[in-house]
Amino acid sequence: MKIDTGTTAWMLAATALVLLMTPGLAFFYGGMARAKGVLNMMMMSFVSIVTVSIIWVFYGYSIAFSANGNSTLDNFFGGLSDWGLKSTTTSVYEGLIVEGPAAITDNMPEMVFSAFQLTFAIITVALISGAIADRAKFGAWVAFTIAWATLVYFPVAHWVWGGGWLFDKGIEDFAGGTVVHVNSGAAALALALVLGKRKGWPKEPMRPNNMPFVLLGAGLLWFGWFGFNAGSELAVDGTTALAFMNTQVATAAAAGAWILVEKLRDGHATTLGIASGAVAGLVAVTPACGFIDTWVAVLLGVVAGAICAYAVGLKYKLGFDDSLDVVGVHLVGGLVGAVSLGFIAAYPFLPQQHKGLFYGGGFEQLGWQVIAPLAVGAYSFVMAYIIGKIIDLVIGFRVDAEDEVDGIDIATHAESAYDLGSSGGGGSAQAAKASASVAGNATTKKVEAEA
Repeated sequence: MKIDTGTTAWMLAATALVLLMTPGLAFFYGGMARAKGVLNMMMMSFVSIVTVSIIWVFYGYSIAFSANGNSTLDNFFGGLSDWGLKSTTTSVYEGLIVEGPAAITDNMPEMVFSAFQLTFAIITVALISGAIADRAKFGAWVAFTIAWATLVYFPVAHWVWGGGWLFDKGIEDFAGGTVVHVNSGAAALALALVLGKRKGWPKEPMRPNNMPFVLLGAGLLWFGWFGFNAGSELAVDGTTALAFMNTQVATAAAAGAWILVEKLRDGHATTLGIASGAVAGLVAVTPACGFIDTWVAVLLGVVAGAICAYAVGLKYKLGFDDSLDVVGVHLVGGLVGAVSLGFIAAYPFLPQQHKGLFYGGGFEQLGWQVIAPLAVGAYSFVMAYIIGKIIDLVIGFRVDAEDEVDGIDIATHAESAYDLGSSGGGGSAQAAKASASVAGNATTKKVEAEA
């Protein structure tokens, strides 16, 4: 079978849009972090692109989307038959389509599908980093990205999208409410518990350092999310258009609901609120965008925006330091979107899927829409906690207390995001320390060269 060039072109564009979301996330998280941790926060997103891209080629795609030859094990893990993307590369040069185990690539080269799915894996890993801002060792984070992607993300993607047990049960997850958001949100909660609270939290104010960065990041995420959701149809058809429109209206509704909650509760509608509300809407509509009516997407956005606006306060009541509200937005928002399909799914398109309860589908779909995110969340939480504890025991996961107070950017990267010294701000000591560190490195290299 020859490729559909129109679909292939669209999917390449969608892939680029989804990849853009990770730098967008870097700006979103970087703006929300404190001034002394901006660069470290952004680096945690960018390095996820590096690590996940490499392991995806060698075994990630194969574990997620190939069969392993054992019907029992294939419910949970794919095989290694396509390690190194060997057969995928061959299909590109032959100009043919190689169908995956779930018959999901029937109109484009499998390499395009693999690249598209890679961008999902990248941002899922990067999302976790927001929960541990200002206090994680960079090397420990790098190790975590590899271990968690290998042991959690790749298998979970197989469960839901690659022909695993949740796929067989008919779980509806159009673009990743369970695979991406519940998965990353649960892992974020686990790591926040492993690393503990930031020095001074919650007594000291830890406000975002750059709200324009936050809005820029939210805008890039919103823009890229059209590739994330509409691209997940893997075709150019009516469902693609439905997913596109539902993504827009749910996001707008959630952003409006969040700032309305802020206005009624606090007396002010904030820029952080509208940005966070937009992301909450994007998260909630992700699993649902191709399955629901557009007027229902508006209601879903309102519900998700309001719930997540309150959910971000859970960390203060329960005592865990989720620095940038990953749990309140992604775990809770993902749960809202995933479970909602048990009620509002109107357009199931696989034989094992069913309409939601409100559309006459009965309780079967609702049951699985509850079981699936709970199973994924529990697995991700336990595995992330174990991985985090092992890394902490072996190399230490948290930076030294002095480095955390002085600034993780300087301690880890010998850089500062802002020239605070020349502006007369309170960060002049940090800037001086950074300059001294850089100067010291340059002197050392010069001495070594002369020797």
